[in-house]
Amino acid sequence: QVLLQAYGGGSVQSGDSLRLSCATSGFTLDYYAIGWFRQAPGKEREFVAVISRASATHYKNLLKGRFTISRDNAKNTVYLQMNSLERQDTAVYFCAARNRAWSGNWYESGFYDYWGQGTQVTVSS
Repeated sequence: QVLLQAYGGGSVQSGDSLRLSCATSGFTLDYYAIGWFRQAPGKEREFVAVISRASATHYKNLLKGRFTISRDNAKNTVYLQMNSLERQDTAVYFCAARNRAWSGNWYESGFYDYWGQGTQVTVSS
């Protein structure tokens, strides 16, 4: 059974950092691309970052330089390092997995096959 669990969220101040983790089980992480999405209250879910099986990375343009996605296949975990957090980063953050070929729009929810439960990130000023 493919399972993903995002954790590491919390309540922080503007300018702080957080590292989210996406713990995976039930599959070999090496063969999967993993994406991070977020959903703020009253808004649609939006793409944050993705890391391919070969560790190529892509980010939502506005988040480049502040967020970094990485993977540790030996630990079955993908990370999202978030620095200089801002109030507009407040959202529930989700991770998702794809094991099909790398083709299509990696910034769209439909690109991914499996989703985990989210973790809440709250940034206050």
